[in-house]
Amino acid sequence: MKKKIMIDGMSCGHCVAHVKEALGGFAKGEVEVSLEGKYAVLDTDKANEVLTEAIDEAGYDVTAIEEV
Repeated sequence: MKKKIMIDGMSCGHCVAHVKEALGGFAKGEVEVSLEGKYAVLDTDKANEVLTEAIDEAGYDVTAIEEV
């Protein structure tokens, strides 16, 4: 299922790459990250808690996760 993760703390292209790397292992396909929109979208079966932990470990804050 596709999930949209709202992320606080991203401020540059390096942040985008870091989030893509943090979520890449959980995605079925490519991870889309928007610096302007402060979100990531990916197709995954992983629980929201697992995704939140990966983002937290990368140094960013998850504010919401919704199915899209």
